[in-house]
Amino acid sequence: MSSASLPYENATSGKAAVEDMRKLLLAFGASSFGCMEDFGNGEVIVQFAWRERQVTMRCSAKGYAAAWLRVHPYTHRMRMTEAQHRTRAMQQAQVSVYSILRDWLRGQITAVEVGMLSFEVAFLGNLMLPDGSTVLERITNPSHGAPLLKVTDER
Repeated sequence: MSSASLPYENATSGKAAVEDMRKLLLAFGASSFGCMEDFGNGEVIVQFAWRERQVTMRCSAKGYAAAWLRVHPYTHRMRMTEAQHRTRAMQQAQVSVYSILRDWLRGQITAVEVGMLSFEVAFLGNLMLPDGSTVLERITNPSHGAPLLKVTDER
């Protein structure tokens, strides 16, 4: 096993973090909250409404699994097949993304509550527009005209 580690690789709260998010948003004054999984894209999606502002946050479990596999590459000395190792990575990712979303949401809400950021600044990329897209999707999607911003997956 590699000595390197990845943040949240030992997370165990998984879907219990959904209840934590619900409590955070309720205390913050959100009027609605929902969480779902997009199995095809390997994403966890959190949506909530606050003072007539709709927010959609997406977190890639596939992205986390790929990062986990870079830190913990498969070797033939493991007592599992490569496919089983990849499955293990995705299982951990599906737990970790909930904890990451919960902590990110907690940080953004705290920044708004203490006056460090406005709600719009804290959630700008995730704010939903009247057509159902987010601000980030609008400025990065060529179907809305020339993209205003290029987003890369490079870390």
